[in-house]
Amino acid sequence: MDLELMIGSLPKLLGAAVITLKLLSVSLIIGLFIGLLFAILRINENVIINKFAYGYSYIFRGTPLLVQIFIIYFGLGQIEYLRSTFLWVVLKEPYWCAIIAFALNTGAYTSEILRSAFQTIKPGIIEAGKSLGISNKIVFYKIQIPIAIRQSLPAYGNEIILMMKGTSLASTVTLMDLTGVAKYIISTTFKPVEVFIVAGSIYLFMTFCIHNFIKFLEKKYSFNS
Repeated sequence: MDLELMIGSLPKLLGAAVITLKLLSVSLIIGLFIGLLFAILRINENVIINKFAYGYSYIFRGTPLLVQIFIIYFGLGQIEYLRSTFLWVVLKEPYWCAIIAFALNTGAYTSEILRSAFQTIKPGIIEAGKSLGISNKIVFYKIQIPIAIRQSLPAYGNEIILMMKGTSLASTVTLMDLTGVAKYIISTTFKPVEVFIVAGSIYLFMTFCIHNFIKFLEKKYSFNS
């Protein structure tokens, strides 16, 4: 075991972990808005809207994230029309292609998490709001959404952790995230075990932090508090 290599590679891997966290945070923020939008569409009584939202969720949850990254990064670049539009400014960058793929993927899972949370809200809570003369829009935004978010925290915490580990696939499109830098160091040292132990430890620490942060939010916003 080359301890010197492990210690020497730590600063580079920590620097790359910042890129991983940026990918994760931006993807989650965009994905949360996408997920909330499609969760609302999923509980809509209009059949066409409901099926459209279900189709989005089914496609992105039913196909591998790696395939989605490749289609967005390599596939969209093959469309000549896109290369002549303003979209090419974004689609030619691996960083943004990875974020688009991650956001769409986590948005699909988030939509199902929130949809399930919306459907578990007791009708009496909604009826109580309406009985006070509160409009349906206010009831939805001020009562249903906050309750759904609180109820979905445990499941959404798992999604954050899965998405964090999924960001390692960004290295397949030349991004030098934590996994990408680890692969580069291995290609020059030919010592994968030592490097991946350090990289894995950093992933484990980030998972530990996310897990405990979600537990803190669960306790803070629990109904019993």
